[in-house]
Amino acid sequence: MRVHNVEMIMSAVRPEQYPTEGYPEFALAGRSNVGKSSFINKMISRKALARTSSKPGKTQTLNFYKIEEQLFFVDVPGYGYAKVSKSERDIWGNMIEQYLTDREVLRAVIQIVDIRHAPTKDDRIMYDFLVHYDIPAIVIATKADKVPKGKLARQEKIVRETLDMRTEDPVIMFSAEKGTGMEKAWKEIEHRM
Repeated sequence: MRVHNVEMIMSAVRPEQYPTEGYPEFALAGRSNVGKSSFINKMISRKALARTSSKPGKTQTLNFYKIEEQLFFVDVPGYGYAKVSKSERDIWGNMIEQYLTDREVLRAVIQIVDIRHAPTKDDRIMYDFLVHYDIPAIVIATKADKVPKGKLARQEKIVRETLDMRTEDPVIMFSAEKGTGMEKAWKEIEHRM
């Protein structure tokens, strides 16, 4: 998809605040600082529409990005960030869980992991949640440019095995730096619209 028209239309914390257009939605989930904002910016060909931050735990709401009047990317708060109070994490957790389990226009969750490392316990909990609620997943393995080409297949296998992935869920090697995997990611998204 060629993206020309995109806007961050709202931040929401409750269902009554969500957009009402009925466009398909794709939620972006990942650990704090795994590269969700960089993924969004690369996919929509913008430098900084989604704010990247050196401080993890910055996103505290559901941020809706309308793309080409056809779909929404929904950036959800990053998980696994320890410096946020437990009560705050519980509030986010409930907000995210309600969104993921009740939102009828949600087509898939794009789960972002770092290809350089095995998925964390938090990554596994997130993926297990998606499997439990039968929510399709597209796993984006970021920072693919930081791994030698000869080791990518092995790293992908580690991701698949650690998450105990369903066969129908793809793993896409992605580099926000080089644009690797962008086309594949768009194909998977369009296929689910």
